[in-house]
Amino acid sequence: MRRRDFIAGLGSAAAWPVVARAQQRAMPVIGFVYIGSADASAGWVAAFRKGLGETGYVEDQNVTVEYHWLEGQYDRLPAVMSDLVRRRVAVIVTDGGTAASVAAKAATATIPIVFGVADDPVKLGLVASLARPGGNATGINFFNLEVIAKRLGLLHELVPKAVRVAVLVNPANAANTETVLREVREAAPAIGLQTDVLNASTSGEIDAAFATLARDRPDALYVAPDGFFSSRRVQFVTMAARNRIPATYPNSDFVAAGGLMSYGTDVADRFRLTGVYSGKILNGTKAADLPVMQPTKFEFAINLKTAKALGLTIPETLLATADEVIQ
Repeated sequence: MRRRDFIAGLGSAAAWPVVARAQQRAMPVIGFVYIGSADASAGWVAAFRKGLGETGYVEDQNVTVEYHWLEGQYDRLPAVMSDLVRRRVAVIVTDGGTAASVAAKAATATIPIVFGVADDPVKLGLVASLARPGGNATGINFFNLEVIAKRLGLLHELVPKAVRVAVLVNPANAANTETVLREVREAAPAIGLQTDVLNASTSGEIDAAFATLARDRPDALYVAPDGFFSSRRVQFVTMAARNRIPATYPNSDFVAAGGLMSYGTDVADRFRLTGVYSGKILNGTKAADLPVMQPTKFEFAINLKTAKALGLTIPETLLATADEVIQ
């Protein structure tokens, strides 16, 4: 080997670590923003990673995911989004919260956003249309608000003597709360229900809301869909059991934790789909060309043990329609 070739070879070898570090720095970054907590969302994160895997991405191998768990602190959203935009992440994921998705859209018109929202994304200004989003955002519209009447109806079938229903909402999630209350107030009178509104934005306020329930004794409780509420599901079902109040929840994770009943979309599959869309965008598909997905499967779950503890007899017709019955 000539001396010049040998020296060139040494130079190339010395450069390998530099190249490796450059490749590592070039790994795309996904900013994952969720309004709840990490410990309560482990299964959903696993589903998101599964979706990424379906498009060829494995976390820490060819993609980095930065998780931002806001613990119900909606006021942190502008700063978090500003930081992600400043650092030019490849994709921003905002599954599970209207407020987070709106904040992301306000922060950037160029970085792709994959959202999961309960409200109409066209009305929210996130996309031009469901079929042709037309901008930098797309994702999943999971219909939690559209199933409000169905949830109230199922609750009334299970607790037919119920007249007064407390509706617990998170005022910090303002846009979502406004829509929930509008839909509830429209649907409840049609099935003979009166509603009382309770607010909670922190763990302490959830306890305070249940103290009010213990004092006022409504016939049942309707828990509004909210990312922070989902992360506090164990607290909810524990307090509902302690106060012996029948409650309906937005997804089956509450029922698995001991809640009475739920009706809504499959949350894990929703997170999987956001992973799939994130991977497609990393592979070069534009958000503008990915239609907003709408789930076709809705889950009705009942916890028989909880029903028995509350002294409720579940009608056979209701059991027959349940997708999941927890013994």
